[in-house]
Amino acid sequence: MSKKRLLPVLLTLIIWAGMYYYYLPALNIHSNESWGFFVAMVAAALVINFWTLFKATFLNPADTDRTTRLRRMKRMLALPLGLCVVYFLGVLLSSPILRAAAYRELLAVETGDFAEDIHEVDYSQIPILDSDSAAKLAEREMGNMVDMVSQYEVSPYFSQINYQNKPVRVTPLQYGDVIKWIMNRGTGVPAYIRIDMTTQDVELVRLEEGIKYAPFEHFGRNLNRYIRFRYPTAMIRTSNFEINEDGVPFWVCEVEDKTIGLFGGTDIKGAIVVNAITGEHEYYDVSDVPKWIDRVYDAPLLVEQYDYYGTLKKGYINSIFGQRECLQTTEGYNYIALDDDVWVYTGVTSIGGDESNVGFVLMNSRTKETKYYQISGAKETSAMYSAEGQVQHLNYRATFPILLNIADEPTYFLSLKDNAGLVKKYAMVNIQKYQIVAIGDTVAECEKAYRALMAGNGIEITESSDTEELTGIIQMMKSIVSDGNTYYYLMLEGENTLFEAEAKKHLDILRKETGDEIWLKYIPSKDGICVITELK
Repeated sequence: MSKKRLLPVLLTLIIWAGMYYYYLPALNIHSNESWGFFVAMVAAALVINFWTLFKATFLNPADTDRTTRLRRMKRMLALPLGLCVVYFLGVLLSSPILRAAAYRELLAVETGDFAEDIHEVDYSQIPILDSDSAAKLAEREMGNMVDMVSQYEVSPYFSQINYQNKPVRVTPLQYGDVIKWIMNRGTGVPAYIRIDMTTQDVELVRLEEGIKYAPFEHFGRNLNRYIRFRYPTAMIRTSNFEINEDGVPFWVCEVEDKTIGLFGGTDIKGAIVVNAITGEHEYYDVSDVPKWIDRVYDAPLLVEQYDYYGTLKKGYINSIFGQRECLQTTEGYNYIALDDDVWVYTGVTSIGGDESNVGFVLMNSRTKETKYYQISGAKETSAMYSAEGQVQHLNYRATFPILLNIADEPTYFLSLKDNAGLVKKYAMVNIQKYQIVAIGDTVAECEKAYRALMAGNGIEITESSDTEELTGIIQMMKSIVSDGNTYYYLMLEGENTLFEAEAKKHLDILRKETGDEIWLKYIPSKDGICVITELK
């Protein structure tokens, strides 16, 4: 081969290698990205070798027959045209139009029992921050770190996880810019931020060894490139930042699979777990993922699969035209912690545009276990408007709600934020009777007002199973009037706890005075004020 012909070939190979290094497509026939990359490779080769191909096809002095030239052109076009046909056939044969039943079976849905599956609220487990508020708190904390703020900034890789049985959000720091990366890459990123979602406490966790593998790194330590060169066929959907129970940072990379035809039925078959400090990595099938990992299935994928399940019950045509028995998820989702797992919560409504929910679903982000609860009531947006209406003079905005069990009543819990994005108040809205809206400056105060509103609206309140009993001598007793109701507050000898009793519910309290012996049954509370459920 002459040098004139060799040069375009070498240039083509170099361009292809550069394209692969930059775009990092999975070498997988099921990847749309790979098909697009192959088209880009062919286009680049045609541009680079255009003159060589043109001369060989049209200016070859040995070929004077027009038929021969046309035959050569057809042979050149056969491969790309054939690939286009295969691609579009693959798209069609993988679509819900022809495979509606297969799409509906992507997600197995069980019917759950609300009172049994979702236990009574534990204030230490309620996440009161959304992602925006968590990011603002992290930025504020970072501004106080004089030794780091000049070199690093908060990264956008926030993940909500359960850490030591508490809901937290975690994110690593990242380099401020390329120059700062050059100056600090030897030691890596020295810390990550951990935010307690229940107390709003922000902690900058300093590491003995820095984070060296991350999506914001460059060259061989860039997480996407690092994984691609070790798992060339793996289709990576997302990479989320997590820490194990010892606080060691990891990247959990979802490995995508196509289960219907060539390109359809997106699902997760496993996860690649990478130690963010050392780069040690291991692939786990979905069934073998360690329990400390909280997210293998991302929320948008779970919501998409439930929408297939809800809309394709009677086929694709019905989902477009008749829409009989078709259900879909509502406009948003949130996360709740149950049994040390993170579950995605979203409401379920009919396709007809109703302003109410017919139920809701919980989807485990580690195992994909899904439970449906047929409880009709207000949509999340309606609950948000109701809560905002209670504080409209303050112009607070409600976060997307999470689901709580309060006295066996399905309840929306929302945080109310000011214009600066800081949480100022809390709201609870009854799902089935969303005119019942309670507001409080603390979660405990909000819950107390909510129970009182439910009782006032004729909703029978079930007693908490976590009550305790105590007998003692009344050391102090005072009464106050709040919202037209009289409350008595007691302290017993040898106890620092303050006990609260509503007079109209416990008339025997009127017969008591300081120095009398009293027997109490009460609900323990971490805020130091315990509500009395029974007294003698």
